[in-house]
Amino acid sequence: MYMAYGWPQVIPLELPNCPSTQQIVYLKVFNSLLLVVAPTHIELWSSSQHRVRLGKYKRDVDSIQREGENLRAIWSPDTKLIAVLTSSFHLHIFKVQRAETKIYIGGKQPTGLFLSNISLVLSEQVPFANKNLTVSNFVCDNKHMLIGLSDGSLYTISWKGEFCGAFILDMLPNDGNDLNKLSNHYSNGTVASGVQMDDGPNHTNHVVSQTSGIVHLEFSITLRLLFVLFSDGDLIQCSVSKRGLKHAESVIVEKRFASGEAVCASVAPDQQILAVGTQKGSVELYDLADSASLIRSVSLHDWGYSVEDTGPVNCIAWTPDNSAFAVGWKLRGLTVWSVSGCRLMSTIRQIGLSSVSSPVVNPNQDFKYEPMMGGTSLMHWDEHGYRLYAMEEGSSERLIAFSFGKCCLNRGVSGTTYVRQVIYGEDRLLIVQSEDTDELKILHLNLPVSYILQNWPILHVAASKDGMYLAVAGLHGLILYDIRLKRWRVFGDVTQEQQIQCRGLLWLGKIVVVCNYVESSSTYELLFYPRYHLDQSSLLCRKPLLTNPMVMDVYQDYLLITYHPFDVHIYHVKITGELSPSSSPDLQLSTVRELSIMTAKSHPAAIHFIPDQLPHDDMSRSDTSSTHEPSKCLILRINGDLSLLDLDDGRERELTHSVELFWVTCGQLGEKTNLIEEVSWLDYGHRGMQVWYPSLGADPFKQEDFLQLDPELEFDREVYPLGLLPNSGVVVGVSQRMSFSACTEFPCFEPSPQAQTILHCLLRHLLQRDKREEALRLAQLSAEKPHFSHCLEWLLFTVFDAEISRQYSSKNQGAVANNTPSLLEKSCELIRNFPEYYDVVVSVARKTDGRHWANLFSAAGRSTELFDECVQQRWYRTAACYILVIAKLEGPAVSQCCALNLLQATLNESLYELAGELVRFLLRSGREYEHSSTDSERDSPRLLGYFLFPSSFRKQSNDAKSPSSKEPSAHIASVKNILESHASYLMSGKELSELVAFVKGTQFDLVEYLQRERYGSARLEDFASGLEMIGQKLHMGTLQNRLDAEFLLANMCSVKFKEWIVVLATLLRRSEVLYDLFRHNLQLWQAYSRTIQAHEAFAEYHDLLEELEGRLSLTAYAEDT
Repeated sequence: MYMAYGWPQVIPLELPNCPSTQQIVYLKVFNSLLLVVAPTHIELWSSSQHRVRLGKYKRDVDSIQREGENLRAIWSPDTKLIAVLTSSFHLHIFKVQRAETKIYIGGKQPTGLFLSNISLVLSEQVPFANKNLTVSNFVCDNKHMLIGLSDGSLYTISWKGEFCGAFILDMLPNDGNDLNKLSNHYSNGTVASGVQMDDGPNHTNHVVSQTSGIVHLEFSITLRLLFVLFSDGDLIQCSVSKRGLKHAESVIVEKRFASGEAVCASVAPDQQILAVGTQKGSVELYDLADSASLIRSVSLHDWGYSVEDTGPVNCIAWTPDNSAFAVGWKLRGLTVWSVSGCRLMSTIRQIGLSSVSSPVVNPNQDFKYEPMMGGTSLMHWDEHGYRLYAMEEGSSERLIAFSFGKCCLNRGVSGTTYVRQVIYGEDRLLIVQSEDTDELKILHLNLPVSYILQNWPILHVAASKDGMYLAVAGLHGLILYDIRLKRWRVFGDVTQEQQIQCRGLLWLGKIVVVCNYVESSSTYELLFYPRYHLDQSSLLCRKPLLTNPMVMDVYQDYLLITYHPFDVHIYHVKITGELSPSSSPDLQLSTVRELSIMTAKSHPAAIHFIPDQLPHDDMSRSDTSSTHEPSKCLILRINGDLSLLDLDDGRERELTHSVELFWVTCGQLGEKTNLIEEVSWLDYGHRGMQVWYPSLGADPFKQEDFLQLDPELEFDREVYPLGLLPNSGVVVGVSQRMSFSACTEFPCFEPSPQAQTILHCLLRHLLQRDKREEALRLAQLSAEKPHFSHCLEWLLFTVFDAEISRQYSSKNQGAVANNTPSLLEKSCELIRNFPEYYDVVVSVARKTDGRHWANLFSAAGRSTELFDECVQQRWYRTAACYILVIAKLEGPAVSQCCALNLLQATLNESLYELAGELVRFLLRSGREYEHSSTDSERDSPRLLGYFLFPSSFRKQSNDAKSPSSKEPSAHIASVKNILESHASYLMSGKELSELVAFVKGTQFDLVEYLQRERYGSARLEDFASGLEMIGQKLHMGTLQNRLDAEFLLANMCSVKFKEWIVVLATLLRRSEVLYDLFRHNLQLWQAYSRTIQAHEAFAEYHDLLEELEGRLSLTAYAEDT
């Protein structure tokens, strides 16, 4: 798949000669050449490694005034001719010729590029010039061009400049036998065919069923399909015979699409998918191989953007391999999607649906740094898919090129391993660093300059089975990278390197297998090189091939080669001798099997061996040195169909469809820490991730038992999976990030790796098959992983949710007695082996409806017992979560008791925030309980037996029976008693910081308490000892202690507690407080002054004493006078 990286590059274009419009007419990339047709000139650029302008043609002012500006353009398939239609309906045909002038870099290094000459060879007015018509875009084949007119007709022009005439697509049936062909598409059941017309003035009076004009044409030479879009939004599909576009009778209307809002279209010939852009800003995908049925629709609506923000779709461009497509909108932005609907890249900044800020452009914000801010008019991918060239709507001064990397290397003739995730760009590798699954990172690895300069771009990348070596091939040659040592290995002889044109790469253990194209003989061969030495002298084997291989794969010592259309050859590889530089190993290939499969299905995109899956015990006892020939392989076809091929009898079994990629995991790794050994393979498509397991029956690939679909494995539609980490049980994906900088015009696109665990699915699978020991062993291997607790919670949640659904359905159908443990009980039994059990159970309970809690805790254990265990283990936060469950299952009285016990424990541990939550719960539920309970319920023996209050609680309960209506209820009194007891404990020990935290956390009424305890626990023995002790408890050097002292001083002032006011004000040096206190009580001032002066420890307060003495003297003098 395709992921954007780096900063967009800007290619400056020549400014036109005063055009009436700034719109670029035409943009296309072909054969490493980039053609740009502007209103007044033509530019030809190189789209290869070195992007330079090779040639241009600039029209003079007289020509522009006489014949009009360039309006439409088309490039011939052989890139030798350019046809341009001007606004005054003059046809210009230009010839492109390569000059003999070579282009060098730095004056020395040749680039293989030549300057080009663009010359005008024909200029003639078209026959329909005087009919006041508008035109659509051009389409062409090797001999003719076709353009649509606003009167609904199509006009054919040859590349020699011959005007072949116009014809109208006739929607009427030719005979009665055609009436039913379009019954699903036309209300009148008609079939259309092309009707030839003359060019006379009355040609529009011919029988025409389509009155609107043609605004867009799309033509696929490969499929021989022509799509015609009319101005009213109707889109029709026409077949074109081998005779081409010249003859009207060769264009036959086949289907009509029901969209009615189409504004543009683009076809993917390999996938046979038609992408239709609509007026409402969405793109609809149609399967041309399945009667043009609608596959899905994609849009930015789920990302908070509507058609008012982006406008209608303006253009669509498919990648060269047809696996993704770019969408440009009229008003704003560009986005790249996979066929499955994953958003791979977007220039539009993300704004959530709940955001108060509108996605509409605000010029004052930094949206000016967003690429394609004014909309996208034209787009085209380069031939390798590494660059997406785009033109901004209304701009003609520059072309923007976005860099892309490719990922998911399991298609075609390049081998793959899911252990190492690699994205490769034109000159670099982006490797996912997965040593620490908590924080995945992307490493940019640049290829050696000496290699990439001669062999640009990267064409094939393959990782070894353990992911520690990478094989990279460019235009010629091959290089290896050792990830551990961070070293490259290259050919020592450049001549040998240039003789290799790699068409595919595989790893066979420590051997690199290269599919090489021999240009001199136009043949293909396999080359086997040891990874320790890239040289002709170390070549182990050279195997000629019949033709260009379509798909290759390797498993252990077996090699699979598939030729077109579907011929499968399997070889066994035998190596004699040791693979080391000091020995002379020998490699021999022997043919094991040859199959020729006749099928009408689409061609394979990837094939992988499926090892025979033996029971785990048999596998452990089997000789690991012996290998068995695989008898099955998995086939992914170009159209996304996944099937299983039996190599013994040649039968193919369809498994699923709409698959983009898959990973075969069974039999791939032998490590004990492999967490996915029970999985056969995984696949990804528009449904998300599917995990496939072997069946227990005689047929291990029985689909009914084999497929397990997990809704929770649906990936975020911004995250595309790259591979697996088997030792962590996670799927690694990648999504786009954009980083903005004030020093750059455009943001930097950064692929961001993401991890999603599948461990819970594996555990559930094992428990479903009653493999409890294997599940426990797998969980123990994962216990140290950072995502382990989350996996256990997901496991229990999904199993419990399925249990609720099963019980609901069994009520409607009648329950069936079953004494075997349920999957919910097995899951609880498994999780109970880990300390996360208590937290997992209550977390699942909080996420589900309370009506079903009884079912959960019947399997997990009694809620009060789980609560007591949490309290005993001092997991107070988890224990607090059980309170609501206990209130639901055991009753409010029991929950009150548990909450009171937990409140006392949290206060003892100084967990005041949690204690505050418990206090609020107790007060609220206590009032509700008093209103709803009856005397008989309160005197219930069951409840009285559970209420194990301390003595202070029982005393408070007896006091609460007072007939006075002003007395609080027993529940509120119990809470108040616990809080006051803890406050007295803190105040007696003068733990003042703790006291402040306690009051703030629990909202304890400190003022009322101080009024009552003035002569109790809050009493100070004398000023000197109080000042010394409190000064030691509250160090005034820290900000928090000063804030605590201020808080206490405010409360002491509220109750006029003079002893505390004097002490705290002295510590805080609050002279104004002391002054207000002493000026009305000189006797107290004198005692305060003598005490401060008498103790050496209080010498630091002498300056405060002098300040107070001065202010009091001035006050006394003023009163005397």
